[in-house]
Amino acid sequence: MEVRPLDEGAMVERARAGDSGAFEELVRLHSEIAFRTAYLFTGSASDAEEAAQDGFVNAFRALNGFRAGAPFRPWLLSIVANQARNRRRAAGRRVRMELRALSAAWSEPGPASPEDVVEHRAGRQALLDAVEALDEEERLVVVSRYFLELSSQEASAALGIAEGTVKSRLSRSLAKLRRKLDGSV
Repeated sequence: MEVRPLDEGAMVERARAGDSGAFEELVRLHSEIAFRTAYLFTGSASDAEEAAQDGFVNAFRALNGFRAGAPFRPWLLSIVANQARNRRRAAGRRVRMELRALSAAWSEPGPASPEDVVEHRAGRQALLDAVEALDEEERLVVVSRYFLELSSQEASAALGIAEGTVKSRLSRSLAKLRRKLDGSV
């Protein structure tokens, strides 16, 4: 007999009813994206880890307020993002992205020849440098959509801005990146 995994809605309902295993499964499913989201705001692996953990604790406490039938991931990521923002504010430091750490999750097929490797690395570094040079609001939207691979809705929830704002900032940011990269080629 094949055992099918429960959908998120069922896991949330089980967690609400006191099934700690169901919430543990939700944590397991979303821990990586929660960490990466927190890292966007904190720029520090240790702060991101703590913010993600705090976010899961707060999400567990707020489960009864979760709207049944709503997608769990954007709701969770907004809680994690708020924790990360609070952690950054409390530390009194400016966010500085370590895009190289995030870029490890951004996979591309490897080049074939040594020349291709050098060209690939140079192009990738130029892109990372261009993204780092964006304003914070623009950088967060680009990294959310393309490095974390969040949908517009998920990026909206995680960043605490309207979905239309995500799309307009993304459009402006991509245009800036194109201009910058076209100038460096």
